[in-house]
Amino acid sequence: MYTLRFINYLVTVLFLICYSYQFIYIPLSLFRKPKKSAAPITEHSIAVLICARNEAAVIGNLIDSIRSQTYNAEKVRIFVMADNCTDETADIARMAGATVYTRANRLEVGKGYALQTLMKHLKKDFPEGFDGYLVLDADNVLSPTYLEEMNRKFSEGADIITSYRNSKNFGSSWISAGYALYFLRESRFLNRVREMNGTSCSVSGTGFLFSRAVAEEVGDWPYHLLTEDLEFSADQVSRGRRIAYCEKAELFDEQPITFRQSWRQRMRWSRGYLQVFKAHGADLLRGMLRGSFSCFDLTMSIAPAFILTIVSITCNLGLGIWGAMIGDNVMIAVKSIGQMVVSMYLTLLFIGAVTTFAEWKHILVSTPKKLLSILTFPLFMFTYIPISVVSLFGKVTWKPITHTVNISAKKLGKAA
Repeated sequence: MYTLRFINYLVTVLFLICYSYQFIYIPLSLFRKPKKSAAPITEHSIAVLICARNEAAVIGNLIDSIRSQTYNAEKVRIFVMADNCTDETADIARMAGATVYTRANRLEVGKGYALQTLMKHLKKDFPEGFDGYLVLDADNVLSPTYLEEMNRKFSEGADIITSYRNSKNFGSSWISAGYALYFLRESRFLNRVREMNGTSCSVSGTGFLFSRAVAEEVGDWPYHLLTEDLEFSADQVSRGRRIAYCEKAELFDEQPITFRQSWRQRMRWSRGYLQVFKAHGADLLRGMLRGSFSCFDLTMSIAPAFILTIVSITCNLGLGIWGAMIGDNVMIAVKSIGQMVVSMYLTLLFIGAVTTFAEWKHILVSTPKKLLSILTFPLFMFTYIPISVVSLFGKVTWKPITHTVNISAKKLGKAA
């Protein structure tokens, strides 16, 4: 059992080496203020890209929130790719003023393929192009100044920008609260400090803008892995391009409510992380060897935590069973596993608590629900363990998540 203690000690040391900098980010985020830019503001033409599959229940609110922006409406054009839809998504989007394309392809499934098709249509129908391309999901709702703030950051010279990701259904369940805290933590304690330090963020699914230069460089969106957003990030960061962060551009996202929905989505994410690491790990490693902290930071977001956790659990269970078979004291292994679980729970409890209190005003639920979410956040994160393990062996495909939370930007504004 001394071997077990050594392995746990080694895993702990590796965790500290890989992730201690993220804990240093917490006081930096809390006590440092971002610098204000004096760059002149230019009104850029922006194409809003929305890939939607059976999103009739929510897409209207998103388009309404885009139409209600403080930014110059003449500079904004909304495009919707109705992807394999069997409902009224396309009709609702057209009635709301969007330019709508349709796609029916049951073989090439996923947001990456839909976005690629949409980019091809834009290249053909709008050859003059746009200054920037903003990618949103149909279930999103934007704060009124979202485009104005994104354009302000765009005017500073950023080629790729990600935004502040809030949730419109934080209080629906402990699952949705777990997601919400995860993304709030990413915004406040990762992206905020990355932006202040001049290092790169990563794109997280929705709410990101890229320039004409990026669009011309990548072509018709060649990112088709299960986590196409992370694939895009890894490709751009390994090329030396920085992904900026606009904290004042607030987007509200709908999170899965049931564990079944969450399991399916995070299975895709877990397999997607491994796909991205396989496809771009070598490029990121070369970037690290060149001294790129952004490449190191992104690599830490993709693989090590998953690998170290699996190694730790496997060794603890395996050596515990082996010890029992040869007559060793099994309680040593039980105690070791217990210490590991308690340590992980307390660490995640701290992360959930500091995120909740730092972002208190942005969390649109009652105080009891906020406090309860702190306690359940570690449980939500623990469920990544079986999900990640199963994703290694099971068949994982892209499947849509049903969105039903129909709430307008005006109602969210009143709640805030």
